[in-house]
Formats: sequence, structure tokens, C-alpha cells
Amino acid sequence: MSIISLSTLDLSLAALLVVLLAALSLWLQLGIARQLLVAALRTTVQLMLIGVVLKVLFDSVNLLYMTLVATAMLLLAGREVMARQTHRFRGIWGFAMGTVSMFFSTFVVTLLALTIIINTDPWYTPQYAIPLLGMMLGNTMTGIALGLERLTQAAREQRRQIEARLVLGHSSAQAISGLRKNAMRLGMIPIINAMAAAGIVSLPGMMTGQILAGTAPLEAVKYQILIMFLITAGTGFGTVAAVMLAGRRLFDGRARLRLDRLS
Repeated sequence: MSIISLSTLDLSLAALLVVLLAALSLWLQLGIARQLLVAALRTTVQLMLIGVVLKVLFDSVNLLYMTLVATAMLLLAGREVMARQTHRFRGIWGFAMGTVSMFFSTFVVTLLALTIIINTDPWYTPQYAIPLLGMMLGNTMTGIALGLERLTQAAREQRRQIEARLVLGHSSAQAISGLRKNAMRLGMIPIINAMAAAGIVSLPGMMTGQILAGTAPLEAVKYQILIMFLITAGTGFGTVAAVMLAGRRLFDGRARLRLDRLS
């Protein structure tokens, strides 16, 4: 089955719907009209650019190019995690917290999938590596951002309770244990909801794309199940690592709560 090619007019009609939505939000005074239009413009520019990059990568399978693209994706994801924090950690920690966690969770899981499960040859074949890494980073980024936001916000709101536990002789880990658990749960809720709704409430994007491209539905389903499990593992490990790191950073070597390390 050949895929139906989209024209500029087709995309313009879809864009018109976003413009109408922005006009509606303006009329309702929601205050998000500008954000909607800027986000739509960013989506267009970013996807067009990645389309050009992917064409170059597909034409020339090169480990160095793959490494450069993967590094750029990781750094941009780390910046997004930092930018979404209301009270981010000061200095390099604000950026490193999410970036390091994503590196160990998404890269390890992606490498495992490419070399053992999918077993592509070479393992860094861009057709598989880039989409897989992109989905892993996108979902893990959301989980980590939610987890860190909940932890730092709760630490500020419950400062007295935390310090009271420290005075009673609790260790820093014990004093903040409940907050860490809540932050980890919140970070994993989106991917749990996505798995629970997959196939019933929604058809995931990758599966939909494969079906539109002509892949047999059952084959598309198998890939989607694999991706959902990989994303869940990456998001879970990344969120746990980031919240654990952040929890330690909230205290100094003498177990004193250091909210001054947050902006």
C-alpha cells in the first residue's frame, strides 16, 4: 500500500484549525493565544529541521553523526527539564540533575533494545535509533520534570515538618521519604495512564504512524507494546534517579535542609 502524500495546502488547512483555536482562546480571554501560536510555529520549524537531519542520517549511516545528534537531543531535553521547574536548583545542578538521570535511563534502555531486542545491524541504524531515543527522551523528560517539580515544591511547603523530623533524630532520607515517594509516583502517572488507555481510549502515535505507512496492524501492535514497555522502564528509572539525586541535594553533609540551593 502506498502512502498518501500531503501537500502544503493540506498542512495549511490543519494550521488554520490552530489559528481558529487561538482566536477562540483570545475571545475567551484564556491568555494562551500567543503560546498556542508560538508552540505551533516551533513545532513546524523543529520538525522540518529534524526532517532534513534525518534525511542526511538515513543516507549516511555514521556512528559519529548519530552520537552528535543523540548528544544534542539529550542536552536539549535536559534544558527543558530545567526550564519547567518553578524552583530549580541553583548553578549547574539545575541542568545536570535531569540530564544525568536521562542519560543513564534512556541511553541504557535504548542501547539494550537496539542490540538485543530489535538487533539492528549496525546497532546505531538511524531508522531505529533516532525515533526510539526520541520517544524515550520525550517521555522520560516529562516524568523527571513532574517528579522534581513536586519534590521541590513540597519541600518548600513542608519545611517546618521536615526540620521537626530532623530535630527528632530522623536522618535526611527519613525526613523526606514521604515527599520522595509522592514525587516518584507523580512522575510515573502519565506513562501508567498511557499504558492503561492504549488500545481502548487512544491509539499511540507510533502504532498509528506505522498503520498509516502501510504496516500490518498486528506488526504495528507488537512494536507499540515493545515501545511502551521501554518507555515505561526509561521513565521510571529516570524519575527515581532524578528524585533521589534531588532529595540528597536538598540537604548538606550535616543533614541540614538547604532550601537556599533552590532558586
